[in-house]
Amino acid sequence: MTKETISAKDGEGEDASSLIDARIKELSDWRGETLARVRALIQQADPDVVEEWKWRIPVWSHAGIICTGETYKNAVKMTFAKGASLEDPSGLFNASLEGNTRRAIDVHEGGEINEKALKALINAAVALNTSRAAARAKPAK
Repeated sequence: MTKETISAKDGEGEDASSLIDARIKELSDWRGETLARVRALIQQADPDVVEEWKWRIPVWSHAGIICTGETYKNAVKMTFAKGASLEDPSGLFNASLEGNTRRAIDVHEGGEINEKALKALINAAVALNTSRAAARAKPAK
């Protein structure tokens, strides 16, 4: 099974969690293990996270997109939709640093994940999303 075989069209009727499970199983190497670990950390950091399947990749949301989980030959990439607006005191962001909106974390084979820092980053992304959602919901004076 390739990335294309579990596309949104092929996945009609399947829930996002099942598609993410299939993606992890299909990888069957360090990338699958890493994606599964990242997924677990996201769920631990935000029990109210919503799993989605967009653009043929896993997406985790809460009042807006938190991050995506892309897999490449040499990396598992977590792209934070509003990463440029997040403080990153632990220096987790190591990719897509030149943009004005997104930031990413590339995890390579054998790479360690700073779990505490990643959970803090996820919580910061959720806080940013919920504060923006609350601001949009306030009626204009």
